[in-house]
Amino acid sequence: MNEDLLQPQCDFSPMKSAVKANLMELSEEIHRIVDALDHEEEEYCLLREITNMRETFAQIESLAASFYLECYLAPYTNKYLDLSNSVQNLSRKQHGALMVVRRETPLELWIQPGVPVGAELSGSLLESIFYPGSPLHDGAVVIEGSTIVSASNVLPLSNRQTEERKLGTRHRAALGLSERTDALIIVVSEETGRASFAFKGNLYPLNVAEVS
Repeated sequence: MNEDLLQPQCDFSPMKSAVKANLMELSEEIHRIVDALDHEEEEYCLLREITNMRETFAQIESLAASFYLECYLAPYTNKYLDLSNSVQNLSRKQHGALMVVRRETPLELWIQPGVPVGAELSGSLLESIFYPGSPLHDGAVVIEGSTIVSASNVLPLSNRQTEERKLGTRHRAALGLSERTDALIIVVSEETGRASFAFKGNLYPLNVAEVS
């Protein structure tokens, strides 16, 4: 994780215990692979084992990211559970979404304002906004505290690309705003249903099963 993600005052014990257990399991798997190579087992598939290890590392990163997401959201919105539940539901349904949680930096200089909402944040309202075909589903929702301030906001796009894949517009928008402000931006991919969040110019995957 980026060192900037070490700032929140959170109880790290549960996350550390879970990550430690996963790493120990991974260590045992590595030793097993080494033993198999030494014994030159004919049916052994090294490529499959490496793929499995990559998936395990991704799960560990996702677990940690979910924990840090809660640390960063908790001081700025008391609607964290509503927000996280809506992320899970949107991810499961593969409904694309882009949510900006304002922290300290003013956002007015960096976004093209959309439609004022001014309603109390709720999971059902967020999901209705991002329902495919909804008049407000394109663009980003801006959240301040417990309020959905506006929807259909246009965010600045980042020019960066990740090594793994070409980023879509929502992810580039999330990164773009995170490069310019301290806002935390949550993204749900319409193509895959995968959730992630952008913070200070970095994009982190989320395991939606661990978000709440």
